[in-house]
Amino acid sequence: MSRFDFTPYRRSTVGFDRLFDILENQNRAGGGDNYPPFNIEKRGDDDYRITLAIAGFREQDLDITAQQNLLTVIGRKREDSPEGEMLHVGIANRGFERRFELADYVRVKNADLADGLLTVDLVREVPEAMKPKKIAVNGQQPSLSVVEADEDDGEETNAA
Repeated sequence: MSRFDFTPYRRSTVGFDRLFDILENQNRAGGGDNYPPFNIEKRGDDDYRITLAIAGFREQDLDITAQQNLLTVIGRKREDSPEGEMLHVGIANRGFERRFELADYVRVKNADLADGLLTVDLVREVPEAMKPKKIAVNGQQPSLSVVEADEDDGEETNAA
């Protein structure tokens, strides 16, 4: 796989170092372990779901940790011994650690294990202070107002 050079972008951007580092690290680790398989789904403008196929794992075998910009899911292998002699082992029963880099202001809302699927619901909550605001020039407006997108036609409206 060819390596993408971010040098031109690093020279002309400020504050994106973390993003470029993540992309470069993912490219280096790209051929890694694909266990367990997972899906990432966008369910709305600010809602996401990660689904991991972890058949055979119980709730007590899992450790889900969310910290700033990182979600880690760890599954511990059980040492259950089968009662008989195994002739073929095709179901993976191994431990795993899966890491997901999260964008700023994305937090875990819920995690659920059902039917061999672990679903982790995520939501992006941008603080009010970080939302775009209209700035008055030469005092034309008495106060700042939050910019919101009108859902019907995509135009911006002001909410005071």
